[in-house]
Amino acid sequence: MNVFKFFNFFIFALIVSFAFGQANFSYALTEREIAEQEAKLQAEYDELQKDIQKWEGILSETKKKANTIEGDITILNAKIKEAEATIKAKNIAINQLSKEIGNKTQTIEDLETRIEKGRESLAELIRKTDEIDTYSIAEIVLAGQDLSDFLGDLDSFASIKRSLKERFFEIREVKAATEEEKKQLDLKKNQEIDAKYVVETRKQTVAKSEAEKKQLLTITKQEEKAYQAVLAERQRKAAQIRAALFNLRDTEGIPFGEALEYANVAGQKAGIRPALILAILTQESDLGKNQGSCLMTDSTTGDGVGTNTGTFFEKVMKAPRDTAPFLAITDRLGRNWKNTPVSCPPGYTWSPSRGYGGGMGPSQFIPSTWELFKVRIAGMFNIFADQANPWDPQHAIMATAIYLSDLGAVSGSFTSERNAACRYYSGRSCDSKRPANSFYGDQVMTKVQGIQDNIDFLQSV
Repeated sequence: MNVFKFFNFFIFALIVSFAFGQANFSYALTEREIAEQEAKLQAEYDELQKDIQKWEGILSETKKKANTIEGDITILNAKIKEAEATIKAKNIAINQLSKEIGNKTQTIEDLETRIEKGRESLAELIRKTDEIDTYSIAEIVLAGQDLSDFLGDLDSFASIKRSLKERFFEIREVKAATEEEKKQLDLKKNQEIDAKYVVETRKQTVAKSEAEKKQLLTITKQEEKAYQAVLAERQRKAAQIRAALFNLRDTEGIPFGEALEYANVAGQKAGIRPALILAILTQESDLGKNQGSCLMTDSTTGDGVGTNTGTFFEKVMKAPRDTAPFLAITDRLGRNWKNTPVSCPPGYTWSPSRGYGGGMGPSQFIPSTWELFKVRIAGMFNIFADQANPWDPQHAIMATAIYLSDLGAVSGSFTSERNAACRYYSGRSCDSKRPANSFYGDQVMTKVQGIQDNIDFLQSV
C-alpha cells in the first residue's frame, strides 16, 4: 500500500472511530432497564410530592389551633410527616442525580478521549501532508512509481486534504459538546448538594419535633398547669430571642425582633430569605480582620486612623473613587465626615494592609457602590434617593437584600445562597481551590441555620 492509499485508510478509520463513539453513547442512553427503573422512581417521587403537599396543608390549617395540646401535637405530627416525605423524595433525587453525575462524568471522559485522538490523528495527517507536499516529480520518477498512478493518488490526496477542514470542524463540535456537558455536570452537582442540605435540615426538624411531641404526650388534659408552664417557657424564650441585641457594625445594635421585621420586609420585596440577610449582616459585624473601625482624615489621599488607637492607616478609602462620594453622602445626611467611622483596610500580621477599607454602616457598602444602589433603596421606601442612609439599619438591611438578589440568591437553594455570600465578600463564587474566599460563604450558611431556627421558633409561638 503506497502512502496515498494509506492516508485514505487513515481517514476512514478516523471517521469510523468518531461514529463508533457516538453509537456507543447513544446505546447507553436508550437501555430499557434504566428507563423502566427511572419511571418507577419518578412515580414514587411524584407520590411523595403529593404527600408533602398534603402535610403542608394540614400544617397550615392546624397552626390556627396552636397553644392547645391537641393542636400542638397535630402540628408536630404534620411537621414530622412532611419532613419524612421530603427526606424520602430528596433521597430519590440524590440517587438519580448521582447516576446522572456518573453518566455525565463518563460522557465527558469519552468526549475528551475523542478530542485527544482526533488531535493526534490530525497532527499525524498534517505532518504526512507536509511531507508529500515537498515531493518533486524527479523524486517520484527516481522512486520508480508510475506517473499515472501518481496522478491518481494526487487526486485522492487532494480529497484527503479537503477532509482536514471537516475533521477540524468535527473536533470543534465535540469540544463544544464537552464544555456543555461540564456545565450540566456542575449544575447536577449543585442540585445534589442542595438536596443533601435539605435532607440534613429536615432530619433536624424531625428530631426536634419528636422531642417536643414526646414532651407534650407526657401531659394530659388533667395537667393543665403543666401545659401552661410549657407555654410560659415558650413565651419566655421567644421574648429573649426578640430582645437579643442584633450586632451591627459601626451602628448601634437593634433588637433581633426589630431586625427580623426589617428583614421580612426586605426579603419579601427582593425575594431573599430573611435568615440569609441577617446572617450576612451578622458576618459583616463579626469578621475578626475587619472588627476595628477607622476614620478617614485626609480626603485627598484617603488616609486615616483607627478610631480607638489613632494608628495611621494608609488609604482607608480609595481616592477619589470613594472619598468624593463619601463627602457627598455625609454632607447630605448632616454628618461630619471626619467623625464618621468606616471599616479599616484588611490587614494581616504577616502583611500590613495598603488599603482599602471604607465600608459604611451595617451592610458595609463602600461609598461608590452605595451611590449606585441609593435610587433602588429609596424606591423601596418611597423616599428621595439622597435620603437613603447606609447607617440606618432598615436601609442597610434593604440594601443587603437587593445586593444578594443581584448576586443570585433568589432561588433560595443552599448553593445559590452560599455562592451569593461569597460574591458579597469577594466578587467571586465559592471555590474549594480558594479557601480564603469560600470560608466566608461557609460561615454565613452556618449562621443562616441558627437564625432560621430562631425564626421558625418565633413563628410557632
